[in-house]
Amino acid sequence: MARLEVRKTYKLYIGGKFPRSESGRSYEVVSSGRSPKFLANAAHGSRKDIRDAVVAARGAFKGWSGATAYNRGQVLYRVGEILEGRREQFIAEVSASEGVTKLQATKIVDAAIDRWVWYAGWPDKLPQVLGNLNPVAGPYFDISAPEPTGVVGILAPQASSLLGLVSVIAPAIVSGNTVVVVTSEERPLPAISLGEVLATSDVPGGVVNIVTGRTAELAPWLASHADVNAIDLAGATELAWGELEASAADTVKRVVRPAGEGAEAVEPDWQDEPDLSRMTAFLETKTVWHPKGM
Repeated sequence: MARLEVRKTYKLYIGGKFPRSESGRSYEVVSSGRSPKFLANAAHGSRKDIRDAVVAARGAFKGWSGATAYNRGQVLYRVGEILEGRREQFIAEVSASEGVTKLQATKIVDAAIDRWVWYAGWPDKLPQVLGNLNPVAGPYFDISAPEPTGVVGILAPQASSLLGLVSVIAPAIVSGNTVVVVTSEERPLPAISLGEVLATSDVPGGVVNIVTGRTAELAPWLASHADVNAIDLAGATELAWGELEASAADTVKRVVRPAGEGAEAVEPDWQDEPDLSRMTAFLETKTVWHPKGM
């Protein structure tokens, strides 16, 4: 008798735990290519799941942003170590998800790990690069330093299931922000596996929250949520992202837009070098005045 394969149904990753979707729904994830094959079932996230993820991200923000920059760098480097240990798993998932050869998938995964480690080196350098001592006409020190914005909503790239995902999550959390990520709709498996990596690393629960499901269904709730301070629309190129911008404007969010305009909008080429601007996009500048001693 032929053995029946145990088909896995993945859950969400919210607050450092793996809850089922409040909707009770799931959808099939299939491989890319001419002959799609079943890979797994993914949870069909809902509006309530987005709200729960935002609550978790807000709860984790104080502790994560209040950690020393050196400690955040150590924590993020640990994630890179675990990614390296699960390299073969990610190669298989990227190959199936993106319909590329094993050699191509290997290059993508190696680039994603290297990029995560690159960003892990930035937490204690951002204040030095972006902070400054301002000249003033008076007996004062005037010092400016970067601070995290808060909770950042991210619509993950639809095509680049791992490298693009790392390229939007890592720069947001480096400075102390926490994030709520809506994964690639058709290619969520590497994002789900990344959640498992985060859960077994030193990243505090709630710093990164991962919700799978229909991007068009979840994006409006993330864009309009009043407790989300900024949003990255990297994966919204197929949506009416002008409407998402308008929703974000109602709650005075910072917005990172896709490249191009309207129907011409395209995802960035994630094979390029890491993007420093994505770190600075979700930062505020705090300026402190202090009198000089006699």
